[in-house]
Amino acid sequence: MILRKVKKHPRTTREELVNDLKLAGTTVTKKTIGNTLHRNGLKSCRARKVPLLKKAHVQARLKFPNEHLNDSVSDWEKVLWSDETKIELFGINSTRCVWRKKNAAYDPQNTVPTVKHGGGNILLWGCFSGTGQLIRINGKMDGAMYREILNDNLLPSARKLKMGRGWVFQHDNDPKHTAKATKEWLKKKHIKVMEWPRCQLPVSGWSTTMQEKTPGGPS
Repeated sequence: MILRKVKKHPRTTREELVNDLKLAGTTVTKKTIGNTLHRNGLKSCRARKVPLLKKAHVQARLKFPNEHLNDSVSDWEKVLWSDETKIELFGINSTRCVWRKKNAAYDPQNTVPTVKHGGGNILLWGCFSGTGQLIRINGKMDGAMYREILNDNLLPSARKLKMGRGWVFQHDNDPKHTAKATKEWLKKKHIKVMEWPRCQLPVSGWSTTMQEKTPGGPS
């Protein structure tokens, strides 16, 4: 009953399982339930946060890989990927994990220094198909600034990377990217843009690159 319930409803608490079993005529402790789950390879973990997807988003996510299923390596080599990221100048803006012993939480090597009101951050724009330009963004980026970045760096990057004819530009569905003025600029420059699904996962290559530059804790 315990395993069946947890498999069907992973968010069930041990307290709820105790009550369910009690109603069924069986008395057990939360510790016993925990041990039973552990023996079956289950452990309590923090639920990962993911975007709330509507049916249309799910269909779009499936449509994208299906449309590119038969693309060759040379097809993907023609894609110029891009994205923006924020880097904290002092510390990190997310939870960080460490491996430590009990009662060693405040040992210097197990802590992350912080400052009041944060330590500031820098915004970066980058593109890659191999190695592309990485541009620091000064201030808050709006549509006009984004188009200026593209104007100064996109085509030079494509030439430097020797993308050749028929290359495709990728950026996500940020409002600055999908603005009418941005679309008109890309059309004027005869730049083909890859159709990107709404609520798509981040570009894995870019995410990996930035993780290497700003590594997290042990996994």
